Amino acid sequence: MSPARVSRDSRRASLFSRRVFSKSLLRRAITFVLRFALRVFFRRIEVVGAEHVPRRGACLFVLNHPNGLVDPAFLLCFAPRSVSFLAKSPLFQMPVVSFFVRALDSIPVYRRQDEGQDTSRNRETFERSAELLRRGGTIAICPEGASHSEPYLLPLKTGAARIALGAASVKQDGGTGRRGHGEMGRQREELTGRETPHPSHVSPSPRLPLSPSSLSIVPAGLYYTAKTTFRSGALLYFGEPIPVSSVEPDEQGEPPRERVRELSDRIAGALRSLTLNADRHEALAMVARAERIFSSEDDEEEPSLERELRRRRRFVEAYAFHRRHSPERLEVLEKRIRQYEEELRQAGIEDPRQLSAATVSEYARARTILPRVLGFALLSPVAAAGAALHYPAYRLAGLLATKLSQSDDDVLSTFKIAAAMLLFPLTWVALAVACYFLAGWWGVSAALLCAPAAGYVALRTREEFDRFVAGARAALFFVRERSFFRLLLEERRHIRREILALGDEAERASALDQA
Repeated sequence: MSPARVSRDSRRASLFSRRVFSKSLLRRAITFVLRFALRVFFRRIEVVGAEHVPRRGACLFVLNHPNGLVDPAFLLCFAPRSVSFLAKSPLFQMPVVSFFVRALDSIPVYRRQDEGQDTSRNRETFERSAELLRRGGTIAICPEGASHSEPYLLPLKTGAARIALGAASVKQDGGTGRRGHGEMGRQREELTGRETPHPSHVSPSPRLPLSPSSLSIVPAGLYYTAKTTFRSGALLYFGEPIPVSSVEPDEQGEPPRERVRELSDRIAGALRSLTLNADRHEALAMVARAERIFSSEDDEEEPSLERELRRRRRFVEAYAFHRRHSPERLEVLEKRIRQYEEELRQAGIEDPRQLSAATVSEYARARTILPRVLGFALLSPVAAAGAALHYPAYRLAGLLATKLSQSDDDVLSTFKIAAAMLLFPLTWVALAVACYFLAGWWGVSAALLCAPAAGYVALRTREEFDRFVAGARAALFFVRERSFFRLLLEERRHIRREILALGDEAERASALDQA
């Protein structure tokens, strides 16, 4: 080989390496910014079951889809592995959005409900996805096919099962069911001018193809306490992997339909076990109210989201059982809960957890109250400045999100977060420009450092102040209306006992049916 050819190949390889490195840096930057935005929007974020995610080998994440682009953002930011996404094809045509979906190695999916899309191109999508999995990569897909606000999991599309079985498909001669080089291979060929060897033609390597049996499907459930509400909670719950065994494709190179249906059913069952599902919104609302009162009897100041989800899943099952067999008991319980909530409002108590002896004891001690009052006094100037600076952008972000989402709850949070990510930095830049004319570059530096910090102080101070006021109000209520306070405690115990009784009956009936 001539020195000129070697030099040319070396330059092409160097260009390819720089391109991959730049893409990796861009991905990390996007992930960092999104993680920060999610932690600001959601007050509580919990990740459970990360130990179920294989640290190496081919992995296909399947995710429920109740909250627009927020759902894949959670997986991108908090999954223990780097993920490529299957995304609806219109996203690849949107200004700005297309840049980010391409930067995250997303693969387009062509859906019937998207106008002007050629669904026959999904064969190419499946081939690219299967090839990435054969190389030991990681893909995420939302098999419901669309974001929604239904109280239950939608019927799953078969794409996830077809991709997994396609990656695991083996011809009788031992080769993979489809052959392809994948996106990285095509990029390498474009830059080097040389054909990339197919995985079956190279020696085994941790980066090169894995056996089909090493592919795992990892179900991931997302649970939001109030998905459109600022400073609510979110849980990302990974389930146990679903192994995918090798199959022989049919004459068209597709996995057998019965195997696709079987695997889709297993995926649906796994996702249902990680999510909250009811047949109507009223059931979820009733369960949420009952669980809120039930959990307020526990010693925990704020139960974990995993525990809350598990408890609400049990309540939903009990609710469905008694709605079929004893609806009158549910009506009595709902009436009792409604009356109890009204009594709490009359007492000026918003959170039933504040109705406890521990709260009264805490706020009866001067050594507990005085440090908090002093802290609020010291932070109030910074908090006031931060609130005044960020409030216009906060209100405008909410108005824009409401208008752009057209009252669709499943995309409202997406627009809220996107608008905030645009308007808050613009606020800081505007302040920095003003400070430049007043104090030069030192003013710019101070503005860009202090403005975000002041906003954070304002946010946390407001939350802690609201919590302090709620606790103080409960303690004052105890002092003024001690008998009423005790009456509310007793009523809460009765409601809890009734909920337990209904749940036990439903579980016993379910056990008898299974026997």
